[in-house]
Amino acid sequence: MSYEIRPVRAEEWQQVKELRLLALQDPAAPIAYLETYEAALGRPDSFWQERAAGNSHGTDGRQFVAVAADGSWVGATVAIVERAGTEDFFGTEMPVTGTHFVGVYVHHDHRGSGLVQRLFEAAAEWSWSVEGVERARLFVHQDNHRAQAAYKKIGFERSGGVVPLQADPSKLEYEMVLSKP
Repeated sequence: MSYEIRPVRAEEWQQVKELRLLALQDPAAPIAYLETYEAALGRPDSFWQERAAGNSHGTDGRQFVAVAADGSWVGATVAIVERAGTEDFFGTEMPVTGTHFVGVYVHHDHRGSGLVQRLFEAAAEWSWSVEGVERARLFVHQDNHRAQAAYKKIGFERSGGVVPLQADPSKLEYEMVLSKP
């Protein structure tokens, strides 16, 4: 199957919302995302409009989507720029400027097709074009072995960084990094 991999457009906020809600209903969602379906469903349209607009252009973040030949959205990832010296989502000071990949999703009917790699290639290509970016990183749940294997195949490596899961501090999120070529 062929896919178009591209940045989201500001006016596509409804599709951004629909894809996120679909991702949050996936069986892996409890260990893949920090947000619940119910929380996302309760967000006003203005939230989704701002999210799509903010991730469609600029140098602070970009969302990439995979659009199937029939026009359906079947995957996405977001690259958020984290500047050296600022605090990340977990309150840790960033040692270098990089991007943080979040919201990774591929519809179950399209997994195993190489689509996640294509999404990451697009996000990484954009990341390397942002001034000062030296690496990309992501966090993956200790029990999400399928995702860990996919990220490793793409070239991400565990950095040794770990963060306790907010909802269950007995579980860990592993940091994986990809260095700029």
